[in-house]
Amino acid sequence: MSEKFDVIVIGSGPGGYVAAIRAAQLGLKTACIEKWKNREGKNVNGGTCLNVGCIPSKALLDSSWKYHEAKDALGVHGISVGKVEMDVSKMIERKEEIVKKLTGGVAGLFTANKVTSIFGTGKLLANKKVEVTDDEGNTNVYEAENVILASGSVPVNIPPAPVDNTIIVDSTGALEFTEVPKRLGVIGSGVIGLELGSVWSRLGSDVVVLEALDTFLPIMDQQIAKESHKILKRQGLDIRLACRVTGSEVQGGAVTVTYQDKDGKEHRETFDKLIVCVGRRPYTEGLLAEDAGVKMDERGSIYVNDLCMTSAPGVWAVGDVVRGPMLAHKASEEGVVVAERIAGQKPMMNYDVIPNVIYTHPEIASVGRTEEQVKADGEPYNVGSFPFVINGRAMAANDAQGLVKIIAHGETDRVLGAHIVGPSAADLVQQVAIAMEFGSSAEDIGMTVFAHPTLSEAVKEAALGVNGHAIHAVNRKRRK
Repeated sequence: MSEKFDVIVIGSGPGGYVAAIRAAQLGLKTACIEKWKNREGKNVNGGTCLNVGCIPSKALLDSSWKYHEAKDALGVHGISVGKVEMDVSKMIERKEEIVKKLTGGVAGLFTANKVTSIFGTGKLLANKKVEVTDDEGNTNVYEAENVILASGSVPVNIPPAPVDNTIIVDSTGALEFTEVPKRLGVIGSGVIGLELGSVWSRLGSDVVVLEALDTFLPIMDQQIAKESHKILKRQGLDIRLACRVTGSEVQGGAVTVTYQDKDGKEHRETFDKLIVCVGRRPYTEGLLAEDAGVKMDERGSIYVNDLCMTSAPGVWAVGDVVRGPMLAHKASEEGVVVAERIAGQKPMMNYDVIPNVIYTHPEIASVGRTEEQVKADGEPYNVGSFPFVINGRAMAANDAQGLVKIIAHGETDRVLGAHIVGPSAADLVQQVAIAMEFGSSAEDIGMTVFAHPTLSEAVKEAALGVNGHAIHAVNRKRRK
């Protein structure tokens, strides 16, 4: 007789491992299945995020920024240093150590919460049975009252630039360079392209970013996107919009990329390395048996309702494999909601208040609706903004690029969105996210006492500016 669980989770990324831990905390007998292996061939939990995504990329972003500061930005503080050098292998080694600690931490949490960890490839069968195939091809079948699918996503490949994991790499390969490429091409100016391009640009690469769209960061508020574009170009990123890659040829340890510009004119560029990061797609290969009863939508995602329930009774799905933004924190919160729903609780998730961050420097962060979206919806609105160049704390840190922008309803004053490019934008936007979760008005934020001097004061001033009450900036004339 096969072993039976209250909950089986397939996938141990931010959605899966969080769901498993929460389910176990609620007294449910829980197992989590994972097939990931690290570079040493050992089974590890954590999925893409911990192993080759969010965490290792931030380690490289922080290391490369510190190198840039030591090399180019300490003189203004009166600090003199000798010749600054980067040991790329040591940087990569440090990144791996961080990954190892965090993936090991998940294993420890599983043990502490009595989650059964099963390594192998999971497949959902009919009637909530799960087949697991190990490395030797042996299979075991487990039964569950509930199954949570959390298989995540993988990079999208494009025919004009097939990944060979040597010269042409995806986002995973871009974390493993053993030396700084002299010339680096990046296809895609989204979150991943900008972050990875920034890492290697700071270390000395001549980086060219090729973007097929004619708009930079179309998902972001366009005032913030335009400001971010200017800042990144000043940092040396050669961002070329409306450039459609049509082919690539690897020869002599380099790759020549062919692309067309907006006028249809053909161009050729040669790079030492090429990173392809044009997006990610849900990973469902081998996940579902034909009779599993789980339906897919037109985008290749697993179809779920607002509560993450699939079309098969007792089967749920969370994270990148379902609709919505592919964000680790979105996946985690869905995992918690599903675990608590299974336990009989009635939680809901507010999809209107999910922060989004690009970890360039300065960071770019947003929550809620953009000005373009509010305008398209025909709602009355007011905008307040405040530049970091007149924020005392930012000036003291010599990190005063960018601005905070807050959008509020023109009649109720309820905050509709916040958009920031600037120092610690990811942490600052979270302050507004908390306010929005409680239905705050811009006036509420403006009336809150903020410590001085802090970067957070830019949030307060932007909120005050919504209604023309900013103290440390000239207020914009109100639209009639």
